[in-house]
Amino acid sequence: MAEPERTERRLRPAPLLFEPSEAATDPEHFFDLESIEDPRELLARATELALAFRAAQDRAVEFQAMAAAQLADPRRFDRLSAAVIGERAQWSEDYAEKMIEFGEALLRGAAEDR
Repeated sequence: MAEPERTERRLRPAPLLFEPSEAATDPEHFFDLESIEDPRELLARATELALAFRAAQDRAVEFQAMAAAQLADPRRFDRLSAAVIGERAQWSEDYAEKMIEFGEALLRGAAEDR
């Protein structure tokens, strides 16, 4: 898994706005996109949302990796194996090992930034 460039990670796409609970139950409702009639405006807002979701996913994966690395840290008395971490995160053991390595790199980078 390639580490995203730092400048790319720091970009802040459009905020994800929380939907009212009644709108969230309507399967046709999605961040009020269905009410936008101008295709230019629809494309712009849909693109903002897509970028925001991608950024959120990338950030969440980084946090998963850091948590996996912390759980696998041999200095912990309650250390978990890659197999157990993979099972908890619904990953294969091989993928868990890659995520642990990625998380260790992220944690080293965070320590160096301090």
